[in-house]
Amino acid sequence: MDRPKIAMTLGDVAGVGPEVAARAWSDPALHALCRPFVVGSPAVARRAVELVGGSVQVREIDDPEAADPSPGLMPCLEPPGAVDVSGVEPGAIDARAGRAAYDYLIHAIDLALAGRIDAIATLPLNKESLSLAGVHHPGHTEILADRCGTPDHAMMLYLPSEEAAGDPSEGRGLGVVHVTLHMALRDVFDAITVDSVASKIRLADRALRPLTAGRRPRIAVASLNPHAGENGLFGDEEIRTIRPAVGLTKAEGFDVSGPFPNDTLFHEALSGTFDAIVAMYHDQGHIALKTVGFRRGVNVTLGLPIVRTSVAHGTAFDIAWRGLADSSSLIAAVRVAARMAAWNRAHATA
Repeated sequence: MDRPKIAMTLGDVAGVGPEVAARAWSDPALHALCRPFVVGSPAVARRAVELVGGSVQVREIDDPEAADPSPGLMPCLEPPGAVDVSGVEPGAIDARAGRAAYDYLIHAIDLALAGRIDAIATLPLNKESLSLAGVHHPGHTEILADRCGTPDHAMMLYLPSEEAAGDPSEGRGLGVVHVTLHMALRDVFDAITVDSVASKIRLADRALRPLTAGRRPRIAVASLNPHAGENGLFGDEEIRTIRPAVGLTKAEGFDVSGPFPNDTLFHEALSGTFDAIVAMYHDQGHIALKTVGFRRGVNVTLGLPIVRTSVAHGTAFDIAWRGLADSSSLIAAVRVAARMAAWNRAHATA
């Protein structure tokens, strides 16, 4: 019973989240390292179990302490006052689904902040439905940072090695931390400063410790311009900003190097040379990692006082509620959350 307790939020019920949760639930790998339970609509969870042809029983609970999960029993906690989502159509933009996804997430965050659960693993929400519901955050990361009061945060995509099959216990895998995230490309250059790059290097080091068996992570910093700027020929951001940030954090004791040209960096990192890459903007990191390991990628929010991981895919409205969604990313996300939570617990009491 000392395994971490992890809340899985259903996300936008018009998308693939409920189906992914139902498909993953009967897999023993989901339960091996933790005690999961669902935060969301029990009625939706039951429909999803029926869709995937499972024999899992969904049991309504009022608090996380009542969760007693097994591969055949799914505890499901619906937040008080949650929006009725019974009329939400599959694959449709719907304010009710957006509000419910927000309510599920907020409830799970508050449980984690209160120390009643050890981590959160989220299923995807839809940004347009969220906006229609009056929630003016672009996504999970920003909601988490706001609710936790954490201004210095970052998104990391983590790819466990294929050999590890989603189990980071052997310290293998690659994390990509983003200096900038959900913003227009024209704004990226102004947002990249010595402080912002250095901050993400420090966050990468702290985040990877539970996933590298405690050793200091080897961090590579990506360039912004082609060929790392060719010594100023294609832009001088590497000279003025990125290189000084690397020098600053190296002097602080971090195992960091760069900036490196992006057309070779990810190949080197994926071969095992580095444990983490600090990328300058959203697509620089996302495209590379999702191309290599879309089904097993994990989204991790860094800098929070709680552990939060997520699947690396979206709501996939085009295939929602058709029995086609894959659960590999959720299983990996729950297992990574369990490792991080167990590490945090051990070192908080050490």
